[in-house]
Amino acid sequence: MGRLSVIIIAILIATGLSSLLVVNEGERAIVSRFGKILKDDGVTRIYTPGLHVKLPLIDKIKFLDSRIQTMDGAADRFVTSEKKDLMVDSYVKWRIFDHEKYYLATNGGNKVQAESLLQRKINNDLRTEFGRRTIKDIVSGSRDELQQDALRNASDSAKDLGIEVVDVRVKQINLPANVSSSIYQRMRAERTAVAKEHRAQGKEQSEIIRAKTDASVEIQIAEAERKALSVRGEGDAIAAKIYADAYNKDPEFYSFLRSLEAYKASFSSGSNVMVLEPDSDFFKYMKRSDGK
Repeated sequence: MGRLSVIIIAILIATGLSSLLVVNEGERAIVSRFGKILKDDGVTRIYTPGLHVKLPLIDKIKFLDSRIQTMDGAADRFVTSEKKDLMVDSYVKWRIFDHEKYYLATNGGNKVQAESLLQRKINNDLRTEFGRRTIKDIVSGSRDELQQDALRNASDSAKDLGIEVVDVRVKQINLPANVSSSIYQRMRAERTAVAKEHRAQGKEQSEIIRAKTDASVEIQIAEAERKALSVRGEGDAIAAKIYADAYNKDPEFYSFLRSLEAYKASFSSGSNVMVLEPDSDFFKYMKRSDGK
């Protein structure tokens, strides 16, 4: 009897615990019984955060996250009003506002299916907004307007899913890879042509500056040589005048001094040989014994 009592008490405790339904903050719960959703007067019973009671082993619980969710998918291709392709990367903030509708529209609250359906609606709305605008309009500042229009349209189209779209944001807009490559190649070719033009102009200016510099140098050198010749001529004239003045003061002494310089230059090596007549004027000061 004691063992049976323990077993019965354990069963009652387990049954009591399994009959409790705990819904955490930020969640909602929907209970189905025998495959049918529990309703109150035709309205689905939504369990809010707190402690509730359910039938153990019979009721099935589906917890739904009521917090704001972020859906950040892969970039998709959109076409502008000029029929230009753009790769757009966007994200969406959403949450459940009608849990019953959400549960029924997403095959029992399947989040993957819900985001797939929502992504399709968001892309359709964005495709419509991009199709109304040119690339210039999108890039030059109407992105905020585009996002607001997309948010408004997405909010309306997502109501049948029981979803409230909180925000729609475009993170990045790029050209497709093949278009970007051709644009970059064209830009590179244009920049290369501009660089070549600048180099040619620089080379031309360099030649002009070099020619002007060479001409200036030649002019300066010629002017310097002219001045040097002028100064040298003036110096030679002054020297000639000094020699002339000295000669006029004492012609005999000047002749004697010049003869000594000639002797010194002629006999400087000690092995010079000169063939002259004995009465040559070259030795006139060497032949005189009077010292005059």
